Amino acid sequence: MSDGERLAGLCRDVLAASWAEGERRDVRYAYTRPSPSRYPWQWYWDSCFAAIVWRRFERRRSRSELETLLAAMRDDGFIGHVVFWDRPLSFRRLVYYNVTSRHAEMTGTIQPPLLAWAWRNAVGDPAAEPRIARHHEWLRANRDLEGDGLLWLVQPDESGLDSSPKFDPVWGRLAHATYGFPLLVARNRLLGWDARRIRDRGWPVLCEVMTNVLWGLARVAAGEPSITPALVDRLYDERRGLFLDEVQPGGARPAVSTWAALSPLALPDLPEAIGRRLVTEHLLDPGRYWLAIPPPSVSAAEPSFEPNRGPGWKRRYWRGPTWVNAAWMLWLGMRRLGYDAEAERMAERLSQTVLERGLREYYDPLTGEGLGATEFAWTSLIMEMADPDPDWV
Repeated sequence: MSDGERLAGLCRDVLAASWAEGERRDVRYAYTRPSPSRYPWQWYWDSCFAAIVWRRFERRRSRSELETLLAAMRDDGFIGHVVFWDRPLSFRRLVYYNVTSRHAEMTGTIQPPLLAWAWRNAVGDPAAEPRIARHHEWLRANRDLEGDGLLWLVQPDESGLDSSPKFDPVWGRLAHATYGFPLLVARNRLLGWDARRIRDRGWPVLCEVMTNVLWGLARVAAGEPSITPALVDRLYDERRGLFLDEVQPGGARPAVSTWAALSPLALPDLPEAIGRRLVTEHLLDPGRYWLAIPPPSVSAAEPSFEPNRGPGWKRRYWRGPTWVNAAWMLWLGMRRLGYDAEAERMAERLSQTVLERGLREYYDPLTGEGLGATEFAWTSLIMEMADPDPDWV
């Protein structure tokens, strides 16, 4: 059996073992648990990534996965970060999950809204599904605070990058993976996680790069105008050649180089000159991102980069390790810009790591050690790099 066949079999087996089906209040659900032993519910962006890979093995499951997200949607178009289909939230998690009670059917906060992009590539035309349009309308009405198409977040976990060091200057002692984070959850709960009310109270909201990259891809997939010009205008730092978040009130620009600062590479209409700077000055720099198992979630040149120091490091999981979803998004840009040899090397290193260590949540960028949750579904995105789809949109 070839390495490619072994890798495909491994990914298929993990996805199949993570599949959950059932019914809640007369609503059928079917989705991929991010990791059965650690993350049993439906996470928004995890499901989108899983649906993308399912199309390779059993396309009907791609549709079921995304239809299940739409089935959870409120009448106004809101879809939460986590949907609790088959069991309520535990008391232990209640203090730091964004819910009004442990019997909530989903959280009151968002995750990167890439559903339409996943739908386009795994199911069909998202413009033919009116519920996706309603979902996009909620996002525009509630999170586009400046009228330029860009979304604003009220907590670090809405980005999915939870404990990234780029959030430390924004939320400080209330940032994710700190003892103060439950206080941030409780404070925002009082205002219903309403971005405008939170900003008007003087509490921080964030225009985060990677979230808006995925939102931009979803918009284009749904036939809506591109927000890439707005993203470049607002968040690109010409001097550093990086994309940096913006905080309101105040307009601060936390200058921490993480993989998210390079994530606009995934945008098909990113200006070529900007994309090439992201690749040559940052991604391919062996002192920053081009480590043994690239790319680390934080530049190795940053003081906040944390090599593997044991259990504490594993908890702060966006401060150094390599994630396959991040690698794939950057890989898309490398291929688009013609860095084929480098993209192939990244794919080979990651593929071999996954074969050796299994589908782990993330990997040590220096040694390839598998860390975090086991049988982690979205790590199956390695198939997108190992066996590229010529029809990818």
